[in-house]
Amino acid sequence: MLKPADSSVTLSPLIANRWSPRSFDGVAEISDLDIAAILEAGRWSPSTNNQQPWRFIVAKRGDSHFENLAKHFAGFNATWAPTASAFILVVAVMTNEDGTARPFALYDAGLASAFMTVEANHLGIAVHPIAGFDREKVKAEYSLPDNFSQTAILVLGKQAPAAELHNAALVEREKAPRVRLPLTDIVIAGLPAA
Repeated sequence: MLKPADSSVTLSPLIANRWSPRSFDGVAEISDLDIAAILEAGRWSPSTNNQQPWRFIVAKRGDSHFENLAKHFAGFNATWAPTASAFILVVAVMTNEDGTARPFALYDAGLASAFMTVEANHLGIAVHPIAGFDREKVKAEYSLPDNFSQTAILVLGKQAPAAELHNAALVEREKAPRVRLPLTDIVIAGLPAA
């Protein structure tokens, strides 16, 4: 299902056609080469003072990491996300080695997530980032230090028809049009005339 962005100007197809589906093919696999390309995109994303505060946990369907993450999904995420092919937990390291704060770590981890999402879409892999998971249980599962902030889990796979969700509310959300606030609502100053 394609749901191109209704933008005020023409965008790259990688941006215009990106959206976050919930219906994934439960048997499709993502190759190790594609996973490596997605991770490399995150590795080469912009970074404040080149601190590279991102860390990733990669989980592919069938491995123990996949089960470890999937069992901690919350709400609707627990019903649809486990049909995906892989997960990438994105973590931000919030302090330097000397204990001082990294105030832009979350921003940088978000950039890494965005770059990985664009690369995945380039490879024909759909991505749905989720924040609905039990952070404390995942932290304990992987013995993550206190200065590691779990930002999101990227759910990756081959998109499937909406009807495969088998839940009317989710099917409705899957088919709903993409909506964004207009630029006039989000640009505080300096909006260009398009």
